[in-house]
Amino acid sequence: MGTLILNASSQTAAGSRVVMTETVKANNLDGLASANVDARAAGTTMAIEDVTLRYGDANGVLALDDVSLKVAKNEFCVIVGPSGCGKSSLLYLAAGLNDATSGTIKVDGREVIEPGPDRGMVFQSYTLFPWLTVRANIEYGPKRKGLPAEQRKQIVDQYLNEVGLAPFADHYPAQLSGGMKQRVAIARALANDPAVLLMDEPFGALDSQTRGTMQKLLLRVWERQQKTVLFVTHDIDEALVLGDRVLVMTARPGKIKAEIKVDIPRPRSMDVILEPDFIALKRRILGLLHDEIDEDH
Repeated sequence: MGTLILNASSQTAAGSRVVMTETVKANNLDGLASANVDARAAGTTMAIEDVTLRYGDANGVLALDDVSLKVAKNEFCVIVGPSGCGKSSLLYLAAGLNDATSGTIKVDGREVIEPGPDRGMVFQSYTLFPWLTVRANIEYGPKRKGLPAEQRKQIVDQYLNEVGLAPFADHYPAQLSGGMKQRVAIARALANDPAVLLMDEPFGALDSQTRGTMQKLLLRVWERQQKTVLFVTHDIDEALVLGDRVLVMTARPGKIKAEIKVDIPRPRSMDVILEPDFIALKRRILGLLHDEIDEDH
């Protein structure tokens, strides 16, 4: 059964800044295995400490209020919360795409001040370079790192096979379905071997069937690649299928309201949603979210 630990975002980065940093952010992650978090190697990959985000001046909108959390090495941590609570804003701060009003974010002890290769980002919208082939999109980060051509080819081939797109290596994004584009985005982020993979509702624009397929693919890749993930979603089923831990945020201004440990054995199949423990955890999270929605109104 999951245990509840009481604890103690709005606007996305400007389009020009996202495009400008796309060259840097196709790159990062560090660990995740198929055992419980408690059984994994000790250590924190990402630490978010006392982060506040306010838009405008001192009287502007307070989006995030004194948010603190840690993501352990090899952990799959998921954030859920009411619409507009600052989930995505927090991820943009972690990626270095926006600046916090106060507080610090560190990856492996180094403070985040801008986008960098220690963090890979996968967005809900399709952010592939349309003028590059699938292979060239995945190769982009390793090429910017200055890796030799043969090593780049090995990396790209590995991830093309990992996400099942080897037959489409020479296709362009316009020739791909939505699910295939997100497979490329995941492969591109992983190809740079980041310390943390940041995922902002990456399957939110997909139909239900494709979404389920992508969840299974991500679980498989995560178990093989041993990466650290901070994942934002509004879908509670998705959060519990994928995550080791689910953080529930309050309505704006966003804070961490509760931490729920997902003690459901891995590897997990999609059938886990029918299990009593899964249903109990889902009810608990729904209750927490409904409380926030009621209070907000």
